[in-house]
Order: sequence, then C-alpha cells, then structure tokens
Amino acid sequence: MRPPLRRLAAALLACLVVGAAHAQTALPDASRGEALRSQLTQRFAAADTNADGRLSRDEAKAGMPRVYRNFDAIDSAHAGSITLAQIEAYLASQRGKRGAGAP
Repeated sequence: MRPPLRRLAAALLACLVVGAAHAQTALPDASRGEALRSQLTQRFAAADTNADGRLSRDEAKAGMPRVYRNFDAIDSAHAGSITLAQIEAYLASQRGKRGAGAP
C-alpha cells in the first residue's frame, strides 16, 4: 500500500473503532430509557383501575404516589384526570430543567 493509502486506511479504521465505541456506550442508555418507559406504562395500566386511559386523582393516589404528588402540575388542562402522554411530557420537562441547571 502506498503511504497516502495507509494513512487513509488508518483514519478509516480509527473512525470505525470510535464509532463502535460510541455505539456501545449509547446502547445502554437507550435500553435503560426503553425499560423505564415500559415500567411507567405498566404502572400506569395497573393504576388505571377503570381502564379508561386516564388517571383520576384517586387512581394516582392509590397506584402512583409520585404522580399524585405532582398531579396539578401534570394536569395542565385542568381536566381532573391525566394521561400517560401528560405524565411523559411532565417528566421530559423536568429532565429538561435539570439538564439546564434549574433546581
């Protein structure tokens, strides 16, 4: 192999190694996120005793105490009940605040 081709081959190899290392470190976070979402979905379904796709304040109190403590903040529409999507949106907003350095 000529010298410029060796350098190119070495650079490509380095990119592949770095890319593979990055993919390996990214997978656990993605898997963890999927596991947390699955757990949240299961807990929501268990707490939703009438299976209407919404949690009343009483259902949240009985089945998801942390959600109950933040019920008013999660119930942004002031409907008196909350959906899984609203809980996820609330959690995402809280992660965003922590990532931005807010208390």
